[in-house]
Amino acid sequence: MLAIAAAVSFGLALLFDLTDASLGTAVSTGTLVTLGLLLLALHLAGIGTARSGAVGGGRSWNWRRARR
Repeated sequence: MLAIAAAVSFGLALLFDLTDASLGTAVSTGTLVTLGLLLLALHLAGIGTARSGAVGGGRSWNWRRARR
């Protein structure tokens, strides 16, 4: 979910940069890029992702075990 928010932030930054638009002095292209990088870093760190475990009646599901 955070990766999608990062992509939206990068898309808005690109759109604002191409049209030379801004939302005032507080929100600029650099601010949106920084936000996108923060969201991407949080996504890569595993924050906001679904927890594995508790699948199948409380047992941890192992794809290697399922392939046998």
